[in-house]
Amino acid sequence: MDKFMQAAIAEARLGLAEGGIPIGSVLVHKSKIIGRGHNRRIQNNSAILHGEMDALENAGRLPAAVYRESILYTTLSPCSMCSGAVLLFGIPKVIIGENQTFLGEEEWLQSRGVELTVIQDSECIAMMERFITEKPALWNEDIGED
Repeated sequence: MDKFMQAAIAEARLGLAEGGIPIGSVLVHKSKIIGRGHNRRIQNNSAILHGEMDALENAGRLPAAVYRESILYTTLSPCSMCSGAVLLFGIPKVIIGENQTFLGEEEWLQSRGVELTVIQDSECIAMMERFITEKPALWNEDIGED
């Protein structure tokens, strides 16, 4: 596993340790992490602060050209909101830790030309399975279900 997915997993672990949902993400430009984050919906009482959104927020304002040359790493298949941000900013590639516990908008991303790589990392899967089992109400809230 490459160092960037390891960094995303470290973010997911940090989110879990803070009492949040264990999803982490990093934005990489020219082999350098320029933004990192994790799901902070619970910690910040936020409606939208998923891991990918946190990484983009922490990268700060960037020229469009930077996004078009970047890769987004995320521990979980991106939801509609996060996929929309990928498309909005023209991020061409997303590396996904796993999509077994939740299948996001991968088909939509691919139909719009985004290159996806799904790793099916056992730690990413185990973290999400454990979280979903232990805190199903928080998980359902995070993905907009009852």
